[in-house]
Amino acid sequence: MIGGPTASGKTSLAIDLAQDFNTEILSADSRQVYREMNIGTAKPTDEQLNLIPHHFINSHSIHKPISAGDYEREALAKLDQLFTKYEVLVAAGGSGLYIKALTEGLDEMPEIDERVRHQLNESLESHGIGVLLNELQREDPVYFDEVDQNNPRRVIRALEIIRTSGIPYSTWRSQISKSPARTFKTLRIGIAPERELLYHQIEQRIDEMIAAGLIDEAKELLPFRHYSSLQTVGYTEVFDYLENDYDMAECIRLLKRNTRRYAKRQITWFKNQEDMEWFSSHDPKPVLGYLERLTGH
Repeated sequence: MIGGPTASGKTSLAIDLAQDFNTEILSADSRQVYREMNIGTAKPTDEQLNLIPHHFINSHSIHKPISAGDYEREALAKLDQLFTKYEVLVAAGGSGLYIKALTEGLDEMPEIDERVRHQLNESLESHGIGVLLNELQREDPVYFDEVDQNNPRRVIRALEIIRTSGIPYSTWRSQISKSPARTFKTLRIGIAPERELLYHQIEQRIDEMIAAGLIDEAKELLPFRHYSSLQTVGYTEVFDYLENDYDMAECIRLLKRNTRRYAKRQITWFKNQEDMEWFSSHDPKPVLGYLERLTGH
C-alpha cells in the first residue's frame, strides 16, 4: 500500500513496483474513480495505464457516486479475484478513508438522505453553526464534547447520521466494525518528499493542469458542481473563477495554495498511521530493498 500527499510520486512508484512484481494496481483515490474527472484529479496518463492494469481508475460515474463503503466491498471482491493470479498486489492512493476501507474496514454507517444533507447545509448558510451546535449538544452530548466545534463539516456529518438513524453519532462510532477479516497482509509505504520539493512539484502540476485544459474540463462539469464528488480542491477554485468570483491569476494562486494545504492534511493523516515505512522519494530501489529485507523475496 503506497500512500502519501498529492504530487509525491505515488503513481510512478506503484508502476515500478507492479512491474517488478509482475502484478496489477488498485487505486485508492476517491476522485480518480470518476471517468468525468480527469485533469483535475491528476490521473495516471494513458501511457502509464497501458503499462500495468489499473483498477478503480475511470470505473464509475459522478452521476452514480461511490461511497467509501461501496469501494470497500468492490475492492475486496477485486482483491479476491486478483489474489488467485498473483501473490503480491500493489495499491496506491492519497485518500485516507479509501485506504482505511481497503486495508482495515469501516464501521457500518447508514445511508444519508440527500434531503437531510441539504437541510443542514441550508441551516448553516442561513443561521450559522450555532444552531447546529445546539442540536448536536442536545442529541449527542458525548460527540459534542469531542468534535471540533469550528468545523461545520464534522458537525453536519454527525447530524446527518443522527437525523437519518435516530441514533447518536457517538454510538455509531463506538461500534465494532462488521467488515470481514482481511485475508492478506498489508505492507505500508509512505512517500514524503522534502516540503520545499513537494510544494514545487505541486505548483508545477497545477501549471501543467492549466496548460492541459483544466478550465475547459471544469466548464463541462460546472452544472454538476453541487455533487459531493466535485466539491474538492482542483475544481471548486475553477468553478468560482468561471462564475466570475475572481480572475485567472487569483484562481491559479488559490489552486496552488489550497493544494498545498490539502497535501499538509494528507501528510498529517498518514503520519498518524502505524507500521508505515517512509521514503523521501519515489525512487523504487530503496523501497524494493526494504521489501526484500522484510519479506525475504
